[in-house]
Amino acid sequence: MDFDGTLYAKETFQILMDHLKEHPVYHTRYKRFFLSILPPYIGHKMKIYPKHKMRERSMQIYLDALKDLSVEELDTYFREIAAKMQEDFNPDVVSKVKQHASDDVYVMLVSGAYTPLLHIALDGLPFDKIIGTNIPVKNSVIDLKTPILHVQGTEKNAQIETALANKEIDWANSFAYGDSYSDLSVLDLVGNPIAVQPEEQLKAVAKKRKWKII
Repeated sequence: MDFDGTLYAKETFQILMDHLKEHPVYHTRYKRFFLSILPPYIGHKMKIYPKHKMRERSMQIYLDALKDLSVEELDTYFREIAAKMQEDFNPDVVSKVKQHASDDVYVMLVSGAYTPLLHIALDGLPFDKIIGTNIPVKNSVIDLKTPILHVQGTEKNAQIETALANKEIDWANSFAYGDSYSDLSVLDLVGNPIAVQPEEQLKAVAKKRKWKII
């Protein structure tokens, strides 16, 4: 299952930006952060910088803005964001997660959002495995010298295959949920792909292939 636009009805990076901008302590870091993400964003809009690289670079730049936070401070920061996120969880998708779990189905969430944030936001939901973008840590603070591996596109497939390497999977009877065309490679893995409030490009594919749309 995907997170942004699927379980979480909005976009994680937008709420991350808003939280930093409005934070009573860290808001002074927002201007430098915003100026830093402009070059990759503009490059993407000019079609000279790939979208996946723009997203990964933006995630790295966001961590740069939080560079001196301890693991405990980062946990507090993410808890503030997670509380806001939970208000915008898609109730239909939450119901599907709970139903799959009650049917004794192994339930995974795979997202490009930061892994610690996902674990906090999804606390209480019956996921067996949560895969996200890990945050490198050294001596209990964010390690900016170690580049992140942003989980997106076909990297999601690689992470899924690694996580399920020692399990026998009935792919034909498995389910996958996504909202974006970038989720297509994951949706193609299963016999029951479900498009959740899909963007137009994915909606066109879903209609052509007669996938379920919710």
